[in-house]
Formats: sequence, structure tokens, C-alpha cells
Amino acid sequence: MRLVALSGLLICSLAATLRADGNDADRFLETAKKLIQAINSDDSRAIQAIFDAQMQQALPPEKATPFFRGLVSAKGKLKEAGAPQVTGPTAIVRVTAERGAWDFQITLGASDKISGLSVTQPGSGPAVESTAVPRSRTPMQLPFRGEWYVFGGGDNEEVNNHISARGQRRAADIIIKGAGDLSHKGTGRRNEDYFVYGKEILAAAPGTVVTAIDGVPDNEPGSMNPLCAVGNCLIIDQGSNEYAVYAHLKPGSLRVHRGDKVRTGQVLALCGNSGNSSEPHLHFHLQDNALLQDGAGITPYFSNVKCRRGNAILTYAEYTFLQGDHIQSATKK
Repeated sequence: MRLVALSGLLICSLAATLRADGNDADRFLETAKKLIQAINSDDSRAIQAIFDAQMQQALPPEKATPFFRGLVSAKGKLKEAGAPQVTGPTAIVRVTAERGAWDFQITLGASDKISGLSVTQPGSGPAVESTAVPRSRTPMQLPFRGEWYVFGGGDNEEVNNHISARGQRRAADIIIKGAGDLSHKGTGRRNEDYFVYGKEILAAAPGTVVTAIDGVPDNEPGSMNPLCAVGNCLIIDQGSNEYAVYAHLKPGSLRVHRGDKVRTGQVLALCGNSGNSSEPHLHFHLQDNALLQDGAGITPYFSNVKCRRGNAILTYAEYTFLQGDHIQSATKK
């Protein structure tokens, strides 16, 4: 149950907090070569050894590994580091790859450890995105009624398979579980067997519909449609550069159109199984751009959520998705 990456390239930027002594290009070149070797070897320990303590905290292995794997996946193995363009404690190093190149902006701190790092495509300018994913500012409620289950969601790849997709880095896949901890009754061979199928999807916040895709057939459970990954989909501009994406909706169920104004809690569509989806579920994420391929993900926070997590029942004034949670609104809708 997944949504394929809609953004082909992952960009990372970390603000430098320490200054390096001198501007010797050899130091940057040597560091870049070590980093290239560690990335190509998929050696998380070696990568962490090149970082200073603050970088290790900002980009631990569970974040660094999918990020650097994404670079290799996008353009192949890294090859050579070019001459560093040094400005004070920072240098830009052009790193060629099998299918292109990357610009590594490296800041060196104490003991020639990396204290700041950003990676961009040549000609794209300095990276501005932080690995500390920003949180949403728009007040939101959960986009459904009743108790649903977070099948995938969180801030690392162990609980969220969307992490490596720049726009979906805090996305969630949400279903409903019934008796026996199953998501369906009977054999599960029909979409109608799934408890979530046909359930109403609600607007998490007021806004304007900027994209409405309909007419993509539902899959049979177990089959997926990567050629139209989001399936039937709505994107709503919530203001504050926040765009809510509702994907895999049931064909013919959309109740709003492009340009429509929506209010919080308004029924938008029904949950379906269209697109790159192996069983009925809702894919939800926030990003900072109306275009799926150009957005950077935002951490969504929802107001007044009741959460069943293991044996504990918690109520959150502000809640964000975490795999394994059973969640519902703490207030009646």
C-alpha cells in the first residue's frame, strides 16, 4: 500500500552553526572524497564519522541513509569531486555521477568535520529546505469520521515509506481496522470488502480546490496503477503556502471541482482504491506547492484528536500521524 514518489529528486539543506578556520580547498576536497566513498558504499557509520556532533543529531542514520540512497537512485553512483569553490568556511563542490552531477555545499567545523551540508542540482541555486520538516500552521481537523488506523506515517523510513519523496515526506496512509485486526471482511478480494471503502473524506481545513482528478478506475485489491499514481485526487489550497493532498479517491465520488471553496468538515469525496494503491485507503499529505512534483512536504498537525496507542488512550490538542495509531476526532463532527 503505497504512493510512488512524485518528486524525482530529493534536496537536503542544513544550516551551518559552526565556522571553520581557513579556506584551504584541499580540506574541502578531501572531505568530499570521503563523503563520496561513504555514500557509494552505503556506509552509514562512515558518513556519521564525517559529520560533527550537531550534524549527527540533525541528520542521524535513519534520515541520512534514505537521503543519500535517493541521490544515487536519481543519478547513479557518485564519481569525482571537482575543484572546491571556497567562500570562508563553506565551499561548493561539483560532484559528477553516472547520470549527471550534484553540487555539494559543505561547511567545515572543528577538526574538519562537516557542520553544514546542502545538495542541489547544478544551476538550481542554493538549497533552502531544512531537514527539520516545518509544521503546519493552518488549524486542521482529521479528514474523516470515526476511528481510523494509521497504516504508515511518521518521521523515519521504518514507519513511513514516503520519507524519501520530497513532497510526501510526512504523508500518511490511513485505513480502518475491524475484528481480528483486519482491514476487510471476507476474502478481501473486492473493494467492497474493505471497511474504509466508500467512507466520506472530509476537508481538513477551509480552502480552494486547485486540482481535481476524477475518472481513474478503482483497482482490484492487489493490483496497482503506477501510471496514474495518485489516482482520483484533490489538492486544496489552505492558505499560508499549505496544500492538502487527498489521493486514491473513489471514481465518480468527487463532490467538488477546481475553483470551489470548501469549508472545514465538508464532504469532498469517498475513499477508494484508485492509482498506485493495492487496497482501499486514504493517502493524505501537506506540501508547500500546488504542483505535486514541485512541493516540499510539511508535517500536518490536527486539533483535538483521541488516539489509541497500544494499551494507552491519549487525547492530543495537536496530533501528527504515527504508524500504529488508532485515531479519531475528540469532538463530534
